[in-house]
Amino acid sequence: MQHMAVIGLALTIAASASAQASPALLVVGMPHFGNPGQDIVNIRVEDVTTPDRQREIEELVARLAAFRPTRVAVEWPVGAQEKLDQRYADYRAGRYKLRPDEVDQIGLRLAAKLGLSRVDAVDWNDEFPGPDADYDFVAWAKSHGRGADWDRRVREQQAEADDRARLMACTPISAWVRQLNTPDARAKMQRPYYEIATMGDNAANPGANWVGGWYARNLRILNNLTALAQDPEARVIAIYGAGHGYLLDQQAREAGTFAVAETLAYLPASPRDGWKRCPD
Repeated sequence: MQHMAVIGLALTIAASASAQASPALLVVGMPHFGNPGQDIVNIRVEDVTTPDRQREIEELVARLAAFRPTRVAVEWPVGAQEKLDQRYADYRAGRYKLRPDEVDQIGLRLAAKLGLSRVDAVDWNDEFPGPDADYDFVAWAKSHGRGADWDRRVREQQAEADDRARLMACTPISAWVRQLNTPDARAKMQRPYYEIATMGDNAANPGANWVGGWYARNLRILNNLTALAQDPEARVIAIYGAGHGYLLDQQAREAGTFAVAETLAYLPASPRDGWKRCPD
């Protein structure tokens, strides 16, 4: 028994040492500043290049820099790393004006502030394997009497997004980002995937297939993040669309590859006076 206790203690110490040596990861979910409009429900973000918004972004970047990241990872295709490298080099040389999207405004700006040699592309968003019909849950819903319910849910969620956009127009950017990264907001953004997964039956389940592809995409992103962190001293920050926040954070914690930081600890608290910009 004493021998087993010693082994158990040794394993505990080894596990503790391994955890302390893990690279760090901070997942920051962002609204899409550039309004690409590629999601089922989209938030319309106002111009973030105005002087006031630029000051707010600088403040947010300064707060994220406190994480001391050694790698800045962004939602950009891995296969287009060379193009991202050129953009970053041009920005640092003063030849490139930042576009109104989070890759530029947060990712490039943060990496430059820290003097990092590059910004890392970690995204994968190619076609799922097999025919498109295997993933067309909307067509399945419409052909099985659930099309009207799905359309109604999309309208409701878009209305919520529009309400949020109106609030965002009169609140500081730090408030946008902080709210999107609260546990409640992340969980709420995750729940619709379970509804999508019900769009099917035992003969065909395109909803579950599509959601499976979404999970697989995030796993591939996590693999790309892990590839950046071979050094146990690495500190990786992932700047990603807010819809990815729940899964990337959860998968990284479950995988045990990273010591995952609490996102809200590195986001500025929203001052009360920031909300007074909203009309009564």
